[in-house]
Amino acid sequence: MRVTLLRLAESVSTRPLNLREASAALYPPIPLFRRILRAHRHLPPTMRSLGDAYVKSEFRRHHKITNPVHIIGFLSQWKMYLDGLPQGEEAKNFKGKRLDPTVFEKMSGGQLGQLYELMHASKDVWKPIPEGSES
Repeated sequence: MRVTLLRLAESVSTRPLNLREASAALYPPIPLFRRILRAHRHLPPTMRSLGDAYVKSEFRRHHKITNPVHIIGFLSQWKMYLDGLPQGEEAKNFKGKRLDPTVFEKMSGGQLGQLYELMHASKDVWKPIPEGSES
Protein backbone atom coordinates (compact mmCIF):
# COMPACT_ATOMS: atom_id res chain seq x y z
CA MET A 1 0.00 0.00 0.00
CA ARG A 2 1.40 3.35 -1.00
CA VAL A 3 1.09 6.31 1.33
CA THR A 4 -0.06 9.56 -0.23
CA LEU A 5 1.89 12.78 0.06
CA LEU A 6 -0.97 14.33 2.00
CA ARG A 7 -0.77 11.62 4.66
CA LEU A 8 3.02 11.98 4.87
CA ALA A 9 2.65 15.72 5.34
CA GLU A 10 0.05 15.40 8.11
CA SER A 11 1.09 16.60 11.51
CA VAL A 12 0.64 14.15 14.37
CA SER A 13 0.15 16.96 16.85
CA THR A 14 -3.18 18.63 17.47
CA ARG A 15 -1.83 22.01 16.39
CA PRO A 16 -1.20 22.76 12.71
CA LEU A 17 2.45 22.65 11.69
CA ASN A 18 3.97 26.14 11.55
CA LEU A 19 7.14 25.80 9.45
CA ARG A 20 8.86 28.82 10.99
CA GLU A 21 8.28 27.65 14.56
CA ALA A 22 9.23 24.08 13.72
CA SER A 23 12.47 25.01 11.98
CA ALA A 24 13.44 27.33 14.86
CA ALA A 25 13.00 24.51 17.39
CA LEU A 26 14.72 21.82 15.32
CA TYR A 27 18.32 20.70 15.41
CA PRO A 28 20.21 20.07 12.19
CA PRO A 29 20.29 16.34 11.31
CA ILE A 30 23.81 15.44 12.49
CA PRO A 31 23.62 17.21 15.89
CA LEU A 32 20.15 15.70 16.44
CA PHE A 33 21.50 12.24 15.59
CA ARG A 34 24.37 12.69 18.06
CA ARG A 35 22.09 13.97 20.83
CA ILE A 36 19.80 10.97 20.43
CA LEU A 37 22.73 8.54 20.64
CA ARG A 38 24.04 10.37 23.73
CA ALA A 39 20.60 10.18 25.36
CA HIS A 40 20.55 6.43 24.68
CA ARG A 41 23.68 6.00 26.83
CA HIS A 42 21.53 6.27 29.96
CA LEU A 43 19.09 3.54 28.88
CA PRO A 44 19.43 -0.14 29.87
CA PRO A 45 21.84 -2.02 27.53
CA THR A 46 19.15 -3.94 25.63
CA MET A 47 17.10 -0.81 24.97
CA ARG A 48 20.22 1.12 24.01
CA SER A 49 21.38 -1.42 21.43
CA LEU A 50 17.90 -1.67 19.89
CA GLY A 51 17.48 2.12 19.86
CA ASP A 52 20.93 2.86 18.46
CA ALA A 53 20.49 0.40 15.60
CA TYR A 54 17.06 1.79 14.75
CA VAL A 55 18.16 5.44 14.85
CA LYS A 56 21.20 4.73 12.68
CA SER A 57 19.16 2.87 10.08
CA GLU A 58 16.44 5.55 9.95
CA PHE A 59 18.89 8.42 9.55
CA ARG A 60 20.82 6.44 6.93
CA ARG A 61 17.59 5.65 5.07
CA HIS A 62 16.48 9.30 5.02
CA HIS A 63 19.74 11.15 4.39
CA LYS A 64 19.03 11.79 0.68
CA ILE A 65 15.53 13.24 1.07
CA THR A 66 15.14 16.64 -0.61
CA ASN A 67 11.47 17.46 0.07
CA PRO A 68 11.42 20.18 2.78
CA VAL A 69 8.09 19.00 4.22
CA HIS A 70 9.46 15.47 4.69
CA ILE A 71 12.69 16.79 6.20
CA ILE A 72 10.87 18.98 8.72
CA GLY A 73 8.47 16.17 9.58
CA PHE A 74 11.34 13.71 10.05
CA LEU A 75 13.43 16.06 12.19
CA SER A 76 10.45 17.24 14.26
CA GLN A 77 9.39 13.68 15.08
CA TRP A 78 12.92 12.72 16.15
CA LYS A 79 13.13 15.92 18.23
CA MET A 80 9.88 14.93 19.96
CA TYR A 81 11.37 11.48 20.58
CA LEU A 82 14.50 13.06 22.08
CA ASP A 83 12.42 15.33 24.30
CA GLY A 84 10.43 12.32 25.52
CA LEU A 85 13.47 10.30 26.57
CA PRO A 86 14.11 10.21 30.31
CA GLN A 87 17.28 11.79 31.67
CA GLY A 88 19.63 10.64 34.45
CA GLU A 89 18.31 8.20 37.06
CA GLU A 90 14.87 8.01 35.42
CA ALA A 91 16.41 6.30 32.40
CA LYS A 92 17.59 3.26 34.35
CA ASN A 93 14.01 2.19 35.13
CA PHE A 94 12.50 3.35 31.83
CA LYS A 95 10.19 0.76 30.24
CA GLY A 96 8.86 2.82 27.36
CA LYS A 97 5.54 4.60 26.95
CA ARG A 98 2.19 3.97 25.31
CA LEU A 99 1.53 4.95 21.72
CA ASP A 100 -0.74 7.97 21.30
CA PRO A 101 -4.13 6.80 19.93
CA THR A 102 -4.23 9.60 17.34
CA VAL A 103 -0.90 8.43 15.91
CA PHE A 104 -2.18 4.86 15.86
CA GLU A 105 -5.29 5.90 13.92
CA LYS A 106 -3.25 7.69 11.25
CA MET A 107 -1.08 4.65 10.48
CA SER A 108 -1.43 2.87 7.16
CA GLY A 109 -1.96 -0.88 6.86
CA GLY A 110 1.73 -1.42 6.14
CA GLN A 111 2.76 0.58 9.17
CA LEU A 112 0.37 -1.38 11.37
CA GLY A 113 1.87 -4.61 10.03
CA GLN A 114 5.38 -3.41 10.87
CA LEU A 115 4.25 -2.38 14.34
CA TYR A 116 2.73 -5.83 14.89
CA GLU A 117 5.97 -7.53 13.78
CA LEU A 118 7.99 -5.24 16.04
CA MET A 119 5.76 -6.10 18.98
CA HIS A 120 6.39 -9.82 18.51
CA ALA A 121 10.13 -9.36 17.92
CA SER A 122 10.52 -7.19 21.02
CA LYS A 123 8.76 -9.67 23.32
CA ASP A 124 11.85 -11.92 23.21
CA VAL A 125 14.12 -9.05 24.28
CA TRP A 126 12.25 -8.49 27.54
CA LYS A 127 11.98 -12.12 28.66
CA PRO A 128 14.02 -12.65 31.84
CA ILE A 129 16.99 -14.97 31.46
CA PRO A 130 16.67 -17.98 33.80
CA GLU A 131 19.46 -18.28 36.33
CA GLY A 132 22.08 -20.87 35.53
CA SER A 133 21.81 -20.53 31.75
CA GLU A 134 24.98 -19.47 29.96
CA SER A 135 23.47 -17.68 26.96
